[in-house]
Amino acid sequence: MSAIICRGVRRNFGDVHAVDGVDLTIDEHQIFGLLGPNGSGKTTLLNQLQGIDRPTAGEVSVLGLDPIRDWSLLAPRMGTQLQEATLIPRLTVREALSTFASFYPHARDVDEVLGELGLTDKATSRVEKLSGGQRQRVFIALALLHDPELLFFDELTSAVDPRARHAIWDILRNLARQGRTIVLTTHSMEEAQALCDRIAIIDAGRIIAEGAPSDLIAEHAGGSRLLLRADGVVDEDALLDVDGVSSVGHDGDHLVVTGTGQFAARVMADLSAQGAVVTDMSMQEATFEDVFLALTGRTMREGE
Repeated sequence: MSAIICRGVRRNFGDVHAVDGVDLTIDEHQIFGLLGPNGSGKTTLLNQLQGIDRPTAGEVSVLGLDPIRDWSLLAPRMGTQLQEATLIPRLTVREALSTFASFYPHARDVDEVLGELGLTDKATSRVEKLSGGQRQRVFIALALLHDPELLFFDELTSAVDPRARHAIWDILRNLARQGRTIVLTTHSMEEAQALCDRIAIIDAGRIIAEGAPSDLIAEHAGGSRLLLRADGVVDEDALLDVDGVSSVGHDGDHLVVTGTGQFAARVMADLSAQGAVVTDMSMQEATFEDVFLALTGRTMREGE
């Protein structure tokens, strides 16, 4: 069954088409990733899914309801955690959860939520004194107090260390196993590939690819990734004509060429023919980063 359905959704701001004819279906009980660079229309689309903004055209159905017309019925069934959130200073973790729980007529037991998020031993600590990962777990807990079936998480792990990031991943996987539906935005290609059952990439207001991570990798970035530095002028358009090459781009000061088969040897031969001298080279298996690069022509970094 579908948790979210978008049909021909558009959102215009004057002459700007922020969302330009989006068709999207998100099934229940899965982690769905929505990725896109700044200005892609990602936030505008999320606002429409959460009833914050009304589409210029098209239809949006969330849990079988209209997010605008049926907001009072839908709101208790949704939970949201934003990338940046703040609380009243000096509140302890328990006080923060108890305060938010008082807003709901049927809130979950605070101690139960603390235990679920691994925060029991931090219950009497002030939120502002917690580590970045612990604070994010507090904000996830706040989103879970009213026991929502649909969760929106925005850049949950953008400012936490690797250990905390993996702990949060385990929390999200557990929430999905409980039967909740999660819509996740992230700038981390590793996170998207590791967590999401399905992913949609939005660019210039349109969904340009959608599917399971493994399927998208096979379709758009299959094979390997050749990273190299070269002295001399490189004709990148000529490299695109090399047999087996699927995309050419940049990652920092590295030239990045993705492709299949024996493309790497052919690329090296082509560079030699161009008179470019390769000074550094490495090979990597294709990842979701390559999918994003192939489809948008750029890499995406945290904080964009």
